[in-house]
Amino acid sequence: MRPERAASGTQYLEGRDMQLRAIRLPEQTLKAIEAASQRRGFASKSAFIRYAIDQELTGRQDALTGAEERLAASIEQVRRDQYRLMRMQQALFAYVDTLAKTILTCVPEPPPDAKPQAVASAKERYDRLLKSAGRGMVGESKLAMHDLVAHVEG
Repeated sequence: MRPERAASGTQYLEGRDMQLRAIRLPEQTLKAIEAASQRRGFASKSAFIRYAIDQELTGRQDALTGAEERLAASIEQVRRDQYRLMRMQQALFAYVDTLAKTILTCVPEPPPDAKPQAVASAKERYDRLLKSAGRGMVGESKLAMHDLVAHVEG
């Protein structure tokens, strides 16, 4: 909708009356205004200039928009990193599972008369392994280890 002019030189736009003002600008600035107004989808150069003036007077809301864009990009990067870590964790679990199966398959059973002693010795080694792993853990992983030990003992 084109603004209409009243006889007094006042323009009406979007229900507001505006006084006509003229400013002189260098040719380079005019070209930059025209390019920016087209690139950002403004209806006219005047609309872009009014928006720029309004932003300057109200404290540059575009800076907030830039901060929001940076925040969204940061969140996206964290999401990608988390997904990558999840894949790495799955690969580690698969590796440990394969290692355990290999050890259990390749280690021969002790003779029947030495089995109770071998089982007791294995339990002691296992307890030392869990304690050693538990000392190296902190925070949530330590709680997970406690849950694992409680599940194995229970």
